[in-house]
Amino acid sequence: MEIFWLGHSCFYIKGKEKTVIADPCPPDCGYLLNFPFADIATISHSHPGHSYIEGVSGTPRQITTPGEYEIGKTFITGIASFHDNERGKIKGKNTIYIMNTEGISLCHLGDLGHPLTSQLIEEIGSVDILFLPVGEISTIPLDTATEIVKQLNPHIILPMHYKTEKRDKLQPVDEFLKRMGIHEAERKTKLSLTQSSLPTTRQTIIMDHSEL
Repeated sequence: MEIFWLGHSCFYIKGKEKTVIADPCPPDCGYLLNFPFADIATISHSHPGHSYIEGVSGTPRQITTPGEYEIGKTFITGIASFHDNERGKIKGKNTIYIMNTEGISLCHLGDLGHPLTSQLIEEIGSVDILFLPVGEISTIPLDTATEIVKQLNPHIILPMHYKTEKRDKLQPVDEFLKRMGIHEAERKTKLSLTQSSLPTTRQTIIMDHSEL
């Protein structure tokens, strides 16, 4: 499996059989997708910064709602949640996606806007790779983000939805790293891994932006 960060909350997950793009973002987010091919596209919510399916080539199977999906040997579960801490009254709904493929469990939180309940933690289950929003604005505060790390205890944390030179209306990733006690996070342009290569201790990796 190979994972690339295409900007904002968008990740490109290239498996042996299927390729998934999560939360494709439009050019006005500051990132150009360059029309990557995908078999599957997951959309956490309909806000423009997370649902730019026009930037994806091919005819991907679009998953936009909670439910269970099996596409080839890729299993995806969408879990209902909210974009705010008022049960969606302010910003609407959000879908958390769990992707299971090649023996690896990936959890993309989208624009989660509230703490995880015990029911959500149970529904999410075991997580190997956690795509975690850490820019605070429009999503969870950092206190909630760090608590979610403790609750889900993933092998790998991939921060997303934070301030960069191309996206300046969010908080930078540095404060999250500070709260996690990380002085210098590992950086990668591409994350390649198998079930057997998952780290035994938790790692936080900052992905450099890729243009496929």
